[in-house]
Amino acid sequence: LRQLPPAPGQESEAPTARVKAGLRFVKNQPLILGAMSLDMVAVLFGDAVALYPIFADLLKAGPVGFGLLRASPAAGAALVSARQVARPFIHPSWRQLKRVVAAFGVFMLGFALAPHLWTAALFLFLAGIVDGVSVIIRQSLYQAHTPDSLRGRVAAVSGIFISTSNEIGAFESGLSAKFLGPVGSVLFGVAMTFATVAGMGWYFR
Repeated sequence: LRQLPPAPGQESEAPTARVKAGLRFVKNQPLILGAMSLDMVAVLFGDAVALYPIFADLLKAGPVGFGLLRASPAAGAALVSARQVARPFIHPSWRQLKRVVAAFGVFMLGFALAPHLWTAALFLFLAGIVDGVSVIIRQSLYQAHTPDSLRGRVAAVSGIFISTSNEIGAFESGLSAKFLGPVGSVLFGVAMTFATVAGMGWYFR
């Protein structure tokens, strides 16, 4: 790769000023803010990683079945990543991002209602594929629409969004499962995913 000189820095700025500049940039970029927000809310409600052990028990699959459920989304994401490297086919856009997040909701619905272990694993594998597409779209949009001097700060904000959705999402899954049951918890998350796609699609149109 051709070496690029460092972007003009703002070393003289105070740390708080640099943080504010990064947050202000994200706030003023609807495409970036919309992509981060859509992923954060959809994953917060739609993902069900914390419930995989319960579903493995419901499906009478045991520890090996739990391992299969846990590995299936990663296998799907790895497949789509390898395909993108070999022959790029993903064209990043806001419309495409909404579609894959909605598809994620559809596959999680199939997982919640799956009667057998292999069916559940298949739906999680497909969910991993569309989640991998979502990651590629979002990261491509961030890179394409962020100046060099702000890339680190935008990546930091993105990391906070991702960590927040994963950790609080696990808490949400367990809390809703306490009141709705594991299947009801996933169905609630799917409904919230569809509502998020519709709401974010309208707000960031």
